[in-house]
Amino acid sequence: MESFDRLLNWKLKRGSHTFPGNDGGTCINEAAIVAAGFSYQPVRSVEDMPDCFSRPICRLAMLLNDEASDEQRQLLLPFVTRLACADTKKVEREREVYIALRIRDRIKFRDRLKVLEGALTIGRQADLLTQDEVGARLDAVQQSSNTPTSVPDNPKFSKIKAWFSLPC
Repeated sequence: MESFDRLLNWKLKRGSHTFPGNDGGTCINEAAIVAAGFSYQPVRSVEDMPDCFSRPICRLAMLLNDEASDEQRQLLLPFVTRLACADTKKVEREREVYIALRIRDRIKFRDRLKVLEGALTIGRQADLLTQDEVGARLDAVQQSSNTPTSVPDNPKFSKIKAWFSLPC
């Protein structure tokens, strides 16, 4: 239970971040990179993700992350360990179509979460990671931070991006 609590102590935030603060303070994709065992890196677009991450799924996760309220965004934490699931071009295209057919401008955040859940059932699943593995990786990044909270990668860009977010 302690290791799951460590995951809950990670704070998901809107936009990209140069480095997380002691609070975690990253977007879902940046947290997923660390959880999968990669070195921390800012994620400005899904093309910044390592190859083992599904582009359509990470794109949806980024959309949800950046459009959500602070409270809603924390509901994405259970998905952090599930994004490293890239598959064949055919399967990635199937995921893309699945998402496109279900995401509409005005659907509620929880309904969008269900679309993410459904897309994750298509094709290869991410390798199962223990909560201890994930917790240790996230803790290591948090402890190496020099700031109490994360700093947005580009504060002006994050603000502009927030202006154009759809209501959740």
